[in-house]
Amino acid sequence: MRVQRIVANIGASDLSQAKRFYQDVLGLDLLMDQGWIQTFGQGDPMSIQISVASEGGSGTDVPDLSIEVDDLDEALRRMQENGFPIEYGPATEPWGVRRFYVRDPFGKLVNILSHAR
Repeated sequence: MRVQRIVANIGASDLSQAKRFYQDVLGLDLLMDQGWIQTFGQGDPMSIQISVASEGGSGTDVPDLSIEVDDLDEALRRMQENGFPIEYGPATEPWGVRRFYVRDPFGKLVNILSHAR
């Protein structure tokens, strides 16, 4: 299993402020807008990213981090073998990712995901 990217997530109720700060002022591109989450970044392949969200999708809390991996089943197996309880999923989401939530040792909610094939 290999980590492919890590995205910081910021919980917010007014996403218009995110566009103003991250796109208009800092000049990042709006890479994704699902209504409840906006991802800003630049670079190829998406080397710089930050997301601002009012929810985590599918009614979940906003995770502190999103970590994309190349093998979700292997990541899930490793988490379970090491005693980290899964808080959500695994689930295949309507926006094209398969994911689960887990808390890291510091209490941060982490969204582990891979793009659905």
